[in-house]
Amino acid sequence: MEEIATEKVNLAVADGSTMDAFVARPKSHAKYAGILVFQEAFGVTAHIRDIAERFARIGLVAIAPELFHRAAPGIEIKYDDLPTAMQYARASTTDQLILDIKSAYEWLANDPGVHTDRIASIGFCMGGRVSFLACAKVPLQAAISFYGGGIAPSLLPHIAELHAPILFFWGGRDKHIGQDQIRAIMDECKHLGKPYVNVEFSEADHAFFRDGGASYHAEAAGLAWGLTESFLQLHVKDPHKRARIR
Repeated sequence: MEEIATEKVNLAVADGSTMDAFVARPKSHAKYAGILVFQEAFGVTAHIRDIAERFARIGLVAIAPELFHRAAPGIEIKYDDLPTAMQYARASTTDQLILDIKSAYEWLANDPGVHTDRIASIGFCMGGRVSFLACAKVPLQAAISFYGGGIAPSLLPHIAELHAPILFFWGGRDKHIGQDQIRAIMDECKHLGKPYVNVEFSEADHAFFRDGGASYHAEAAGLAWGLTESFLQLHVKDPHKRARIR
């Protein structure tokens, strides 16, 4: 495991706004792969920062941008305050999120400690949708989406733009995301020949990866993390094992 350092950085976004982001990186001055870490609808919380730090410990430079920076910079919403979380999530338009994605990606790609051609993304809930968008809008080598609601039907046209293999995780007991939505995503990926991996944990609910949360499912979270590490090892951490991307 790597020793790590963390910092907060401020990014300029193309619409004239500014966006803070949490960064975690290995302390070594070697060059590493990078990963965009996209928040749940509750902000860049301690849980999201911990995920970024976990990636730094296994040898990636991780950046978690604050996607609510236009309306509420620095906000961290309590997990039992879903109405407030949804208020901010719904106020973030797709066009705004794409600008935020590009800003965070450009920061990583221009960081001297990051391999520009070895960048991935990951996101949770709202961030799962954003990670999917990132795979379509910036030249990633891999993307991971945990229970990303709102991809189907409105974002299905973006599947045609996917740059890289994408790993989807779902909870079989998730009442927020219907099987019809998941099926629509998979069908379109198949139709367009896009490389993907689809994983459903039948006993897990929405937000099963958030340790300490009511829906945390230790077995599903552990398996998902192992698959996440393997997926990143294949596509960004070891360029000699990288899969061919259509």
